[in-house]
Amino acid sequence: MEKDIQRIMISEEELQGKIRELAATVSRDYEGKDPVFVGVMKGVVLFFADMFKRISIPCEMDFMWISSYRGTDSTGYVEVKRDIATDIKGRHVVILEDVFDTGNSLSFTYEHLLSKEPASLKIVTLLDKPARRNPEITLKADYTGFVIPNEFVVGYGMDLDEKYRNLPYIGVLKPEVYM
Repeated sequence: MEKDIQRIMISEEELQGKIRELAATVSRDYEGKDPVFVGVMKGVVLFFADMFKRISIPCEMDFMWISSYRGTDSTGYVEVKRDIATDIKGRHVVILEDVFDTGNSLSFTYEHLLSKEPASLKIVTLLDKPARRNPEITLKADYTGFVIPNEFVVGYGMDLDEKYRNLPYIGVLKPEVYM
């Protein structure tokens, strides 16, 4: 598996340091608000777990499972495979996302959750890849871990056809692996 990695873009240590910073900031910003953290499956699982255990305020968690990728390409069509179970009407909601890429999935998720009438809705993304953003998407992340170039990354929950999710770092695949 590691033989397929061209280079490590973000080390495990860098990831954990940034997550500590993000969790401290979000905890401070949501003090006294009892937020609901919504993870967008599957890629967010490792980030969600590490972030959630560092949140220092009372809060809840829930998950959505959506899909819009086949291999390395976004299909442009978003499918809800599992919706949240929590009633978020009047609640402060924080979406945790692994990578803000084209913005199609995140925009869909944002609008979907917004339709449930939360008191507020913010986005925390571990990775932001603005070079891939659909120009029609005006949504912005409220909290960002790392801004990265337009490279296909795997590891730390992110995959290529369900592989590489278990790498403890963010890596760039060798082109011959996904071409």
